[in-house]
Amino acid sequence: MKNITVSVPEDVYRRARVKAAERDSSVSALVREFLTGLGREESDFERGKRLQDEVLATIRRFRGGHRLTRDAVHRRRAVR
Repeated sequence: MKNITVSVPEDVYRRARVKAAERDSSVSALVREFLTGLGREESDFERGKRLQDEVLATIRRFRGGHRLTRDAVHRRRAVR
């Protein structure tokens, strides 16, 4: 396990000590939990990939030949 040193304002440290005491823990344990949680969070790339996979999973039997004609594209209300 690695040790790190973090400088925080006195009031932040006091509030952290109070929170740690309320949880019957230490400030170090609170910081460790926080940093561990950051490591578990999904990155923007991972979130985008997951959302893409979810959308692609909902598309059924799409083929390149399923294209609209030029006239059909211009008749669509979504384009207007």
